[in-house]
Amino acid sequence: MAQGAFADGCSHAQGVKVSAATAGWAGLDRRLNSPTGFRVLISLFVVTAIVFSEVPLLHYLRARSIMDYKLWYDTGKHVLGGHEIFFFHSGKYDFMYPPSCALFLAGASLLGQAGLILLLVAINSAAWFCSIRLAALLAEGEHHVRNAWLYLIPSLLVVVYIWSSYHLGQPNLVLLALMLGAFVALRVKREIHAGALIAVAAAIKAFPVIAVIYLVYRRYWKAAASLTLTLVFLLLVLPAPFRGFERAWRDLEKWSAGMLRYNASAVAQRPMRSYTWKNQSLFGVTNRLFRHVDADTASAPHTPVYVNFTDLKFSTVNAIIISVALALGILFIAVMPRRGMRSAESDAIEFALLTLLMLMTTPLSFGYFFSWLMLPFAVITQRVLAGKGSAILWWSLPALGILALALPFPRGAQLYGNTFLAALLLFIGLSIELLHLNNKQQTRDQLASCPAKRQ
Repeated sequence: MAQGAFADGCSHAQGVKVSAATAGWAGLDRRLNSPTGFRVLISLFVVTAIVFSEVPLLHYLRARSIMDYKLWYDTGKHVLGGHEIFFFHSGKYDFMYPPSCALFLAGASLLGQAGLILLLVAINSAAWFCSIRLAALLAEGEHHVRNAWLYLIPSLLVVVYIWSSYHLGQPNLVLLALMLGAFVALRVKREIHAGALIAVAAAIKAFPVIAVIYLVYRRYWKAAASLTLTLVFLLLVLPAPFRGFERAWRDLEKWSAGMLRYNASAVAQRPMRSYTWKNQSLFGVTNRLFRHVDADTASAPHTPVYVNFTDLKFSTVNAIIISVALALGILFIAVMPRRGMRSAESDAIEFALLTLLMLMTTPLSFGYFFSWLMLPFAVITQRVLAGKGSAILWWSLPALGILALALPFPRGAQLYGNTFLAALLLFIGLSIELLHLNNKQQTRDQLASCPAKRQ
């Protein structure tokens, strides 16, 4: 009897703890989703964006390294002076982006170096805000997102990569906002707008052009045509009044010749970084794990770092890369719902999968690229909050754990491709989630078409 009373007491205590935890969560949720909570959230964003923006400006004012901001300013001045954009320095191009990007920087450089930094961090902040909003809209599938957690959690999970974009002066937050805008445009059947947004992203940094394969497969013909025509305009027509058509064509040729290469020693113009721990793409991770290549990034004489499990031929490694890329592509196609079965819910997962696929299969994918995980994390957050994401947690929690390894082991974890592996786990988990959603939709359609079963 005493034991029974003790057990009843323990059960009651546990029940009280669970009830208290539930009540605490409900109270926090209520406060965050109140008008005051939303104002606090906006204030937190503004303060964080200001702090992130101040750092590169302070570095400039104190004559410290301003990372890629200096390159952007110098490139803009080259364009304004009518000089070459692409020229070799220490065996590689200094500026490695499409010539249209150089033209955009020319206008910014008129503001001076401090003005250029201020403009670019302001654009980054606006892009971050838009990305938060658009990722939440895609995940929720509605025009109005009422749950503040959808704004907060995805940004918190990728805030390290967002900070890197500010610190290094990289445009990946801008690319994310453009791609998310394109996905929203596709969802509301504005294909021309979607194609144009992807083209602008590709004109800044080439890898988003991969999305044209998806547009063609999904038969978004208008979007694919819009992407192509807008990109031609940005690469050739727009520069012509400033550079002349022949020189604009030569700029494009020089960029293509320098950047569209891949061999045993380098990808594009990154001989010291292509296969090092900083490159978290399928190309970078596979080469350093399966070939005897230096995984360190130091340009000065240093002790090489090797993490390969074996030493395969370059051709064999490429066969592995192609096989894995094909497997990921086939899995993506296999779980994509048929046109008649698509919904806002399935589109959100599909766009998240496309984002992950682009991150993993682009030849160069450095840490700041993974601010793009904002959309997959927004989709996962929405499904968990809606009580639909218990299965996806089995994949997302290990992915978060693998990403977190970079905090105590910033170089060690990335040497073995922790960011790539986390993206791969998210891709598999979301693929399974989309497959389950398709099966449920198919079952509902079958029941709806069979009145006898409904009775």
